[in-house]
Amino acid sequence: MIRNTSLVLLASTCTVAWADHSPVELSATTIDAERAAPSGVQLDEPIRTGSKLGLTARQTPASVSVSDRRVIEERGAKDTQDVINAMTGVNASANPGYGGFVAYRGFTQNQVTQLYNGINLGYSSATRPVDAWVIDRVELIGGPSSFLHGAGAVGGSINYITKLASRDEQIIDGRIRYGSFDDSEVAFGINQALASNPADAHHFLRLDFSRGHSNGYIDRNERDTDSLAISLLSDLNPNLTHTLAFEYQQDKERSPYWGSPILPGRSTMKIDNSRRFENYNVADGRYEQRVRWLRSILDYQISDSTSVQNTLYHYDAQRDYRNLERYSYNADGNVLRSSPYLQRHEQTVLGDRIELRHDNSLFGLASQWAVGLDYSRMRQDLYPTSGSWSDVVDPDHFDPGSFEDIPGVNAGLTKQRHHQVTNRALFAENRLQLTDRLALLTGLRYDYLDMQVTNYGAVTPTSPAYFERRWEPLSGRIGLTYELTPSASVYVQYSTAADLPAGSLAGATYSNVGLFDLSKGEQWEAGSKFDFLDGRGAATVALYQIVRKDFAVRDSSNPNLTVQAGQQTSRGIELSGRFQVTPKLLAEANYAYVDAQYDEFNEAVNGVSVSRKGNAPVNVPANVANLWLTYSFSPAWSAGVDGRYVDSVYADNANTLKAPAYTLFGAFARYRLDEHTAITARVRNLTDEVYAKQAYGLQYYMGAPRTFEVAMDMRF
Repeated sequence: MIRNTSLVLLASTCTVAWADHSPVELSATTIDAERAAPSGVQLDEPIRTGSKLGLTARQTPASVSVSDRRVIEERGAKDTQDVINAMTGVNASANPGYGGFVAYRGFTQNQVTQLYNGINLGYSSATRPVDAWVIDRVELIGGPSSFLHGAGAVGGSINYITKLASRDEQIIDGRIRYGSFDDSEVAFGINQALASNPADAHHFLRLDFSRGHSNGYIDRNERDTDSLAISLLSDLNPNLTHTLAFEYQQDKERSPYWGSPILPGRSTMKIDNSRRFENYNVADGRYEQRVRWLRSILDYQISDSTSVQNTLYHYDAQRDYRNLERYSYNADGNVLRSSPYLQRHEQTVLGDRIELRHDNSLFGLASQWAVGLDYSRMRQDLYPTSGSWSDVVDPDHFDPGSFEDIPGVNAGLTKQRHHQVTNRALFAENRLQLTDRLALLTGLRYDYLDMQVTNYGAVTPTSPAYFERRWEPLSGRIGLTYELTPSASVYVQYSTAADLPAGSLAGATYSNVGLFDLSKGEQWEAGSKFDFLDGRGAATVALYQIVRKDFAVRDSSNPNLTVQAGQQTSRGIELSGRFQVTPKLLAEANYAYVDAQYDEFNEAVNGVSVSRKGNAPVNVPANVANLWLTYSFSPAWSAGVDGRYVDSVYADNANTLKAPAYTLFGAFARYRLDEHTAITARVRNLTDEVYAKQAYGLQYYMGAPRTFEVAMDMRF
């Protein structure tokens, strides 16, 4: 495989652009927009994830990070994983077996809720990265937020918000991108008023489509993606609007990469660099996902002070896995391949949420209310089939083989379980302006969760033919914000979370939930958000402590029993900022430190219960930092560099195996042909660092090597 074919294309494409176009003179509006460069530190724009009151980040007593469309485009994010890895303290990866894996504030997977347009699917396998083209913005709130989005969210919540039709008369935009490993993207979007005279339009249509392809930086690993978003905005009368939105996503990965075996006998994980790109999966391994979303959003402005919104939604997804997933070296230096696994998820979610907002006076003080009801019903059928087959191959010369030839898993799909989880919730939030500078924010949510599981496989005491469980979590937040000056505020808050015993009920077995009650989480957080130097800079700082307790661990005296006695504490600090150093130079950065450790945690090791007290959770880096420097040479030319540091992480609960820290560098150059078209050349992982995006067991999920790409963006 030719791994850097795009380098020649990159040079030739840019040369043509430079030769055919002399430097352009852009309008004053374009120049101002270029200098007002995007930033993840946005303090005065309304956010949707940190509150249901439409507050700005400055008004919200919590750590909030936002990447809007301009930030996504400026930083060249290809998918949602790229977007969130640029946010403060987030470390994300997309191993096929872990969906959209996220580590944040010392917590991972289902302990960090990932939402789509504010909707919680309750299953980390449903959070695979989505092409960034259809995303309008991504928002992150730190710490427990069950009071906003339902059970879970101990570490925080991430909300992916897709593009919707707007009242702009007409917008047409597009992108063509090509890079190393045949990594390509073709995308376009159009927003159109549906009337011969746009001034009289009452209906607006938006269509966005993207198609991506990559041969993969790992041998035999190919991926194709398609994303489609269509929405219709209708002004039914001056006070009533309706938005109908449909989204479709398809992801097909051939011979998915599950990781590289580490060299034995080392406490620090290392792979054989000469076999860096080897793929030990079978030739016909597969990961496929098809997702359909349908939303009906009705907004009614009852009066100047009261509005109501109803969101009816349906989600339908099918995910298929067919892979050989585990690899390790034996004493002869050959690779042992094991863990063949066949699986299908058939998941649907039907739900409705109604929210009422009302501004009034309470005790003579300005008050804002948001109250609502939330209902959802999730159904999922699971078809898991695993086997004990294994083989040994010479890593230098081997036939990857076929999944169809592996006994025990090649007989086809067999339905094992049907899950149904029904959730009914009532929530309320209030902001009370106590003085001109001091505001009190409170929130409360009650959920009624009903889980029913039907087992179609063998019936045993730990796997009954049918079981049902119910939980009633209650969570809330109370916070104060104080405006020191019009451009600086401080806050303090206390919030709680209700964490499901299995993390997710969409695939939980009787052994996972048993008779367990809810785990509980609580957080104290204090921070500040401020502008400085007459608005040339902005910054945020947050200090927090989160305690999660009563999660399932092994009994200290009997490793065959599982009890609710676990506790984890995370303490940390988060910093983010931007600074317009000169009219041409913009600096942006964020940094997060977390000290996460188990206070009480036991696991079974060879039939013995072993304490892991004081150890760090798996795949949680203590330090994560990002830096961007952007320089505008002229209205037509700009360039920049970026850096990302991720600290070492442990790959096991015993903390005996560690993946080393890494630093990635990147650079870009952008040339604006005119006010409608720009060409960007970009290099990622400039130093060709070998690094693990995720570590588990004896495997090292390697990140991408050095890559080059060129993209042309158009907007009319």
